[in-house]
Amino acid sequence: MTLIRKPLSRRSILRSGAAGGLVLATPTIFTSRAWSAGYLNEPTGDTVTFGFNVPQTGAYADEGADELRAYQLAVKHLNGEGDGGMLSTFSSKALGGNGINGKKVAFVTGDTQTKSDAARASAKRMIEKDGAVMITGGSSSGVAIAVQSLCQEAGVIFMAGLTHSNDTTGKDKRANGFRHFFNTEMTGAALAPVLKNVMGADRRAYHLTADYTWGWSQEESIKKYTEQLGWETVAAVRTPLGAGDFSQYITPVLNSGADVLVLNHYGKDMVNSLTQAVQFGLRDKMVNGKQFEIVVPLYSELMAQGAGENVKGILGSSNWDWKLSDAGTQAFTKSFGQEYGFPPSQAAHTCYVQTLLYADACQRAGTFMPSEVGKALEGFEFDGLGNGPTLYRAADHQCFKDVLVVKGKENPSSQYDLLEVVEVTPRAQVEYPAELLGGELGSYNNGV
Repeated sequence: MTLIRKPLSRRSILRSGAAGGLVLATPTIFTSRAWSAGYLNEPTGDTVTFGFNVPQTGAYADEGADELRAYQLAVKHLNGEGDGGMLSTFSSKALGGNGINGKKVAFVTGDTQTKSDAARASAKRMIEKDGAVMITGGSSSGVAIAVQSLCQEAGVIFMAGLTHSNDTTGKDKRANGFRHFFNTEMTGAALAPVLKNVMGADRRAYHLTADYTWGWSQEESIKKYTEQLGWETVAAVRTPLGAGDFSQYITPVLNSGADVLVLNHYGKDMVNSLTQAVQFGLRDKMVNGKQFEIVVPLYSELMAQGAGENVKGILGSSNWDWKLSDAGTQAFTKSFGQEYGFPPSQAAHTCYVQTLLYADACQRAGTFMPSEVGKALEGFEFDGLGNGPTLYRAADHQCFKDVLVVKGKENPSSQYDLLEVVEVTPRAQVEYPAELLGGELGSYNNGV
C-alpha cells in the first residue's frame, strides 16, 4: 500500500531541553490559527493523519512488520476499502466505513528501532511536521512508556500497541494514553494456576529477564503468583535486550538446583534464549526428581515460528489467537489473510483493534480533541473485536478481558498453527484494583 502523507506547515510544539530531554515550548510559539483551532493538529482539510510508530529494525522488528500490516488494513477498512473486517462485528455501530467525522484517514510511519530515544524522535516528527492527531504502535514497553509521555507533553492521544509491562497503565500511566493489550499482572494471575496444575506446587524457578521495564515487570508478576502457590525462586538474572548469545546466562542454570527456567524474554531474544536452552539439553534433564521445565510467560505466534520445534509443550500466555472461533476473530483473520497471505499475530490484532477503538471514540465524540476522545473511551464497554466483552477502565485506561493460556503444539498442522489454547482465563480472574499498580493519570492535554 502507498503511504498517504499529509504535509502540514506547523510550528514546533516541542523543544529540546538542556539535558537533551523534551519539554513543552511556551504558548507564545503558537500561531493564532493554532489557538483558534482548540486543540493541536485539528484537521482542516478532508483527511485526518495518524502516526504509526513501529519497530521496523531491532529485536522486535518481526512484530513491528505485522503491526504495520494491521494498521494499513485498519485504514483501508475505515476508509471503506476491502471487506470492512471487524467493523461488521464491532458492537459499536458509530463507524460506517466512510472515514471519521467526515474525513478520510491518512497516515505516516516511523521506525522506533526498539529504542526509546529513536521512538520519541519519530513520534515528535510525526506530530510536528506531519500533523498527526494520534500516535500508536510499539512492541517494547520501554518505547511505549517513552512515547506515551511525549504524547502527553505534546497534546495528542497515544493508543499503545504491544506493551505488556504493568508500568504502562501503572506508575507511568498518562491521561492521553490508552492500552488494549493485557499486562504482566494479568499474565501472572492467569498462568500461575495452570503451571501449578501441570508442574506441581513444589518447584524451584530460575528467571532470565530482559533488562528493561517489561522484563522487570514480567519477572515480578510471575514470582509473585508462583511463590503464592508454593514455588521457590532460586535466582533472577538480567540479560541485555538483543543479546543474541545467551549461553553465558544459561550455563549457570545447570548447577543452580532449579528445575524450571522462566524466560522473561520476547521477540528474537526469546527465540534465541529458548533455542539455546534446548540445545543445552535442559528439557531432557531430571532435577530434584522432576522433569526440567521451561516457561515462556508471554507468547506470540511469530516467536513460535522463529523457535520452531523448541516451543512444543511449553506454556505461556497470550492476548489473542487467530484460531479463536468468535465472529470478530474470524472476520479479522479472513481480511488479514486475504490481504497478506497468512494469519495475523497478536501484535497485529491489538494494533488493528486500537485503531478502530480510537476512530470509534472520535466518531462518537464528534471531534478529534484528545480530552473528548478520552472521555468517549473511558468506561467504554464493547464486544466483537476478538476478546469477548471488554472494558476500557476509566481509572487507568487499561482494557480488561479474558486472557489466554497457551502452549506449543505437539503436532502443528502448519507453520502458522504452532500454539494451542489450553485455557481461557475469565476476565474476573485477572481484574485488580487500579491503585495496585500505582501512578496518576493526571489531566488531558489538548496541546494548546
